[in-house]
Amino acid sequence: MAQDTAQDYVEVIPLGGMGEIGKNMFAYRYEDEILLVDGGLAFPDSTMMGVDLIIPRIEYLQQNAALIKGWVLTHGHEDHIGSMPYIVPRLPKVPIYGAGLTLGLVREKLYEFGLRDGDLDLRPVESDARVQIGKHFTVDLVRMTHSIPDNSGMIIRTPVGNIVHTGDFKLDPFPTDGKLSQLERLTDIGDEGAILLISDSTTAERPGHSQSEKDVAANIEE
Repeated sequence: MAQDTAQDYVEVIPLGGMGEIGKNMFAYRYEDEILLVDGGLAFPDSTMMGVDLIIPRIEYLQQNAALIKGWVLTHGHEDHIGSMPYIVPRLPKVPIYGAGLTLGLVREKLYEFGLRDGDLDLRPVESDARVQIGKHFTVDLVRMTHSIPDNSGMIIRTPVGNIVHTGDFKLDPFPTDGKLSQLERLTDIGDEGAILLISDSTTAERPGHSQSEKDVAANIEE
């Protein structure tokens, strides 16, 4: 009888954004496939004289370039997409998924650096779509409110279990685009079971509630 040699774990490789603000980028690897999530930058602090910006180190990805099967972006803030113009040309052309606004911002950034549509494989999807990445990764996007529209978290379905990667979020009962967070989908995945939660919500450890973007907009109008 043939022995089952399937891998029983997923490698989670934080290239930036783990325990820090900015430079958000994760790689998930299962056997011979890699899924990328986000590609952000960070800004230097006062001790980094002469440094304009900081991007994730991608040597690991370059060494395993043939394994990269796709890229999924959570939203259009600089700390999640700002390094794309520096990283995309150095990696293979693979499908890049994201909501319409997110990919629109990415496209303009890449155009500024001389890339054109023929160099890219940008695939706009709804902020709650399902996408298949290679053989091993199925990504269910989950709409999450934030200070920018078209923001998504995701449920990454792998052969060994589900990973919840929230992306950056701010729970807002009155989002400016009227689209609420799909918290019921997170409840469902909690019932189904997950092997890992990677959560990103700036200052979430502070007590209290964040101001709604609706209130911020009203203050600006005043």
